[in-house]
Amino acid sequence: MIRVYTTQEQGQQWLERHRGQYPALVCVLGFTETGLIPGISAAGATPADRRYTAVADGEFLYNGPQPHPRYPLPPLQAGASPVLISRAVIEGLKLPVDVFDAGLPTTPSIPAINLGGVVARCVSSGQAMPPATVRHLFEQGLVWGDRLAAAAQNDYLILSECVVGGTTTALAVLLGLGVGAQGQVNSSHPQCNHPQKQALVMAGLQKAGFMVPTPITSGELPKSKNFSIPTPDIDPLTLVAAVGDPMQPVVAGMAISASRRGGVLLGGGTQMLAVYRLIQALTAYSRLPWQPENIVVGTTRWVAEDPTGDTVGLAQHIGQVPLLATQLSFAQARYPQLQVYEQGYVKEGVGAGGCAIAASLGQAWTQEQLLQAVEGLLECCLTLQRIV
Repeated sequence: MIRVYTTQEQGQQWLERHRGQYPALVCVLGFTETGLIPGISAAGATPADRRYTAVADGEFLYNGPQPHPRYPLPPLQAGASPVLISRAVIEGLKLPVDVFDAGLPTTPSIPAINLGGVVARCVSSGQAMPPATVRHLFEQGLVWGDRLAAAAQNDYLILSECVVGGTTTALAVLLGLGVGAQGQVNSSHPQCNHPQKQALVMAGLQKAGFMVPTPITSGELPKSKNFSIPTPDIDPLTLVAAVGDPMQPVVAGMAISASRRGGVLLGGGTQMLAVYRLIQALTAYSRLPWQPENIVVGTTRWVAEDPTGDTVGLAQHIGQVPLLATQLSFAQARYPQLQVYEQGYVKEGVGAGGCAIAASLGQAWTQEQLLQAVEGLLECCLTLQRIV
């Protein structure tokens, strides 16, 4: 049920160290106005819906199905929220959950820890967040990562996120840190909207002075040679302040400090690969100690094998990052909301892949057990909808 796609030996060793263990789940919620651009994301049918996606997913992750949720899960263009997968595993394994507000337009309805962040402006602005705020979020991440890892004792942490539009800010950070990621990232669309993402990112990086201007014509993607690679004297947090989102510095800080104590699974695809590259840059720039052998990226098969991106190639380009993916399939699901995952809709989010990996590691759940758990939760949601 778990496949290691890159850096196989290190990934297999990580799995063996944590077999039979139960993680604590951490979810960092954030928001970027990039997510309000029409067509940029399918994590909410309309821009208005997408404004509430993170708080709704956080509420469901924490509470599970409720008859009258404060923030109902928003309608999607197709499919059901990946938070169903995460919540099914939380209930099945009785995992502890901590939710953090890194910068949201709406206050969560659950006990979320407010980190004093802000909503990020659109990536195209080149001025997404104040540098002092980004530095504060990173420092908060360092503090909380150590604290959470200490509480987990001999088990590991899953660090997950919910940021609508986050694959676009991930692309910006990857390109700004010298990774030729154009055409490789994923999205919640069945066909990734690479030209749209690229145009927004190019605009932001150019305005911030991180990029050599390169025109885009006829949907053509610029080649990696046209991108400038920051020199060691450029603070990576300056890049995040220009074109990132509030989740990124928090999770990077958490992973760095938590890795000194034990295992960390970065739960996600493109966004967590960007966080991993940010970790590499930050530890080199600030000479921070970390334990890279304790960190892996864990996602879903739908992301790892997305034919409209190149997740494996991206991980290989970043280098020395084990990419793991659950082999969970919805091909035989009873509900069409789940079946469309096999057509490329949704794919990942809110730590879905990481939680599915945890179920296979902790209790050796089979494909059938995982599917039944998710279907049971979806059935409960549909029943509550009929009742109310």
